[in-house]
Amino acid sequence: MFRTRSSHTIDAKGRLIIPARFRDLLKAGGGDGVVVTGMPGVVKALHSYTFEEWSRIETQILSLPKKSEEMRRFIRFFIGGASECSCDKQGRVLIPPDLRNYAGLKKEIMLVGVLDHFEIWSRENWDNDQKYLEKDMLKEDFKNEIENIGL
Repeated sequence: MFRTRSSHTIDAKGRLIIPARFRDLLKAGGGDGVVVTGMPGVVKALHSYTFEEWSRIETQILSLPKKSEEMRRFIRFFIGGASECSCDKQGRVLIPPDLRNYAGLKKEIMLVGVLDHFEIWSRENWDNDQKYLEKDMLKEDFKNEIENIGL
């Protein structure tokens, strides 16, 4: 499972060093790389999956009995925008320009483990999102959701 968060930099060519703890999980998940894609309308960050987890997602999408027009648009963005990024000898992956632009990745970034995947955030977008979390923590319904998982 992907856990923890850490600050990193992405170089001018779009290469990002994947921490060893994440690389080990990627290898255990079917390969020496990651599938990276955007998530429309949710957050301006990239979602990164092991090859095994990505295969599960694709199988699940293929098994949908009927796809609405909204779901077809989502699939076009989510699947059509996905990129297989292999790790080089230094443990770096090259994030394609269109994905970097989508997430606003410039130099300072955050890698955030989210159990079955990890997210790649621009530092600016991450800091802004944390402000929303602070406001969310004041909502009673949200506090109850957190309590329901035993925290």
